[in-house]
Amino acid sequence: MSTIFTVAQQKALRKTELLVATACSNPPGALTVETFDQLSDSLCKVADLADFVKVGHPDPAFRKAAEKACINIGTAVEKLNTNVDLCMSLKKLLENKEVLETLDPDTRKVAELLMFDFEISGVHLDESKRGKAVSLNVNLLDLNNEFLNGSLLPNRIEKKALPEHIRHLFSIDGKSIQIGSLHADSPNELVREAAYKIFLYPNSSLLHCLDDLLACRNELAKLVGYETFAHRALKRTMVETPGMVGVNDLDPGLISGFSPLYCSTCSHFHVPICQNRTAKDFNLMRDMKMKMNSRSTVSDLMNTFMQVFLSQEYSSLYSPYFSLGACMGGLNMLFSQLLGVSFQNEQPMAGEVWSEDVRKLAVFHETEGLLGYIYCDFFRRPDKPHQDCHFTIQGGRLKEDGEYQHPLVVLMLSLPPPTHSTPTLLTPGMMENLFHEMGHAMHSMLGRTRYQHVTGTRCSTDFAEVPSVLMEFFATDHQVVRKFARHYQTGQPLPKTLLSCLCESKRICGAADTQLQIFYAALDQVYHGKPQNRSTTDILKEMQEKFYGLPYVPNTAWQLRFSHLIGYGAKYYSYLMSRAIASMIWRQCFQKDPFNREMGERYRREMLAHGGIKEPMLMVQGCQVWGPHDFVSALCG
Repeated sequence: MSTIFTVAQQKALRKTELLVATACSNPPGALTVETFDQLSDSLCKVADLADFVKVGHPDPAFRKAAEKACINIGTAVEKLNTNVDLCMSLKKLLENKEVLETLDPDTRKVAELLMFDFEISGVHLDESKRGKAVSLNVNLLDLNNEFLNGSLLPNRIEKKALPEHIRHLFSIDGKSIQIGSLHADSPNELVREAAYKIFLYPNSSLLHCLDDLLACRNELAKLVGYETFAHRALKRTMVETPGMVGVNDLDPGLISGFSPLYCSTCSHFHVPICQNRTAKDFNLMRDMKMKMNSRSTVSDLMNTFMQVFLSQEYSSLYSPYFSLGACMGGLNMLFSQLLGVSFQNEQPMAGEVWSEDVRKLAVFHETEGLLGYIYCDFFRRPDKPHQDCHFTIQGGRLKEDGEYQHPLVVLMLSLPPPTHSTPTLLTPGMMENLFHEMGHAMHSMLGRTRYQHVTGTRCSTDFAEVPSVLMEFFATDHQVVRKFARHYQTGQPLPKTLLSCLCESKRICGAADTQLQIFYAALDQVYHGKPQNRSTTDILKEMQEKFYGLPYVPNTAWQLRFSHLIGYGAKYYSYLMSRAIASMIWRQCFQKDPFNREMGERYRREMLAHGGIKEPMLMVQGCQVWGPHDFVSALCG
């Protein structure tokens, strides 16, 4: 297994040497940028594949080999980002106005983005400091990997520590019980409470890892000339600076509008100012729990009770109408009418997939032909992370021979496998997640850029979630759902009463969910701001008190499960921004008619097609929905 990745690495690194020599020896011109993109493509094909395999492959040997490949290719990339000769070949191009004027806008833009990568990596430093920057980046690769792996590992507890009647509901390993998730969808409140307190119990080793990770990021940012890691991370995003994120400078009236006060004496939420939507949401959760003769504990409310209510209380009613086949048929119908895109099952070649239940979909456009491939890794299996993800395996680009390199992506979900008598049946939440991840896949398929450096989801992080969040609106729209939701046995459509409840469910506790996202974004910003000289748990407690309506649960360390700190470090606010933009697009373009082909074509032409080559604000304006004054209203609506 390790040999496969070793060969792939060696091949990519040999090609890298040749391309670096080509870039440094050729006169400045369009070929310079093309050579850089070939260089990026060669390394990304190994790194991106390894990035998926290290978490998604069922064989531990493959995962270990992929992990090493990620480190090795990552190290090579960091060295290239501080290669002065390579940087100079690009700088000569950007400083030659005569040559620059001959370049098309896309080529010029990619050249600027590549130069930015050099600048934030410290290429401008002296040799000693460049070496230090590389060392810090390589250290971060290890710390990122350690934290990400640790955040996904289960916590163990002695079997005798749990009541006997709930032990069988967890994974038993000899005398121990493993708890690898919050079990938020369990109908048993004691299971949810135990899972919350045990799964989030502090791990001293991982706490130290997070401390080292944040310190290393801060040291790197300072070294290359930024005030904090957040300042470095937000450069060239839609917000540009931490100050523009503004979560720590919210108007007190707005904070109070989102932050009710929890009274432990009466287990109720009190409204400090006017009509507080968030307080109403939390009180609704509490009242629903009381009606079900449930203890209204803070830890259980923190365990996303509405998810439990919607998925468990009604799953037996909804799931029969949401078979995986029906949902995929719904997506196929939606994309066909909206974008002229359809899916076709394709038989993978021997050894092409990593598990026999992985399905390969070819994505076709009605006039353009093949767009790319989606590998659907949808079902639960041992050692597979309980998370829904989109992985780019190969980015699209125009190749040297004039052919287009088709994008390859993996969608990884955690759905129950089918049985002999029943197909895979999805809860409403699972169905919405499927639509979300398919939004990422369509972004990858339709982002037909010339350069893979900016293809599909390789765009500003705070814009990358817009297409996926937009798909959530389609997933809970009555006009869309009624087209595909059919009972897997009778073929009967979803009853109108259930359809109405489903579509209204998105409004239920929306303020509480927004407040939770604000809390996450605020915590992320503080972690990546100026060093606090206190524990990450103390910071979490303070941020939770300031931004969230439920108090901190003692002896928990939720931040150790905050895996977004790796891929979204200092950028978690992106989900809030993407939600606001997606809401505006939905209202202006699709709410009246979600199958409107004209709007679908405009959405593709103005947003999906550009990947990261066009400024996000310009893409939003192209859909004629942008107005800064609309942001908060869209978020709160």
